[in-house]
Amino acid sequence: MLRIVAHVAVIAGALALGACGFADSRAPVPEFMRLKEAEQQQPEPPPDVKRVVREQIDAVFLNTSYPREVHVAPPHHEVRGPGWTACVRAQLTSATGSALGLQTYIVTITGGKVVDRRRAEADDICGSETYEPI
Repeated sequence: MLRIVAHVAVIAGALALGACGFADSRAPVPEFMRLKEAEQQQPEPPPDVKRVVREQIDAVFLNTSYPREVHVAPPHHEVRGPGWTACVRAQLTSATGSALGLQTYIVTITGGKVVDRRRAEADDICGSETYEPI
């Protein structure tokens, strides 16, 4: 019986001490036991969308789509991150050679690079944007 009580006491003590390692930055424990507060990332300055799209056109459109009359909209700060998003439009050709017409994509730019792109949908803001040719 004494052995069981000793094991329970050791486990309880270990749990109590282990919980100290999870104290947040505002907990009433000594400074060395607190988690450090996450540093706030500074937002990136707005990218030059014209230059980025011109230099990385292959990241936005397939080479075989032969993008023509490429236009870009001003960038908007990304809601869930430090990057920027912008709408890009171009006249495209399908893989079979038929005209696809005007297609609009939303590109995500982080650190001056196109990191993602997706086709714009009806509920995106691309329909109300003002575009400039690159």
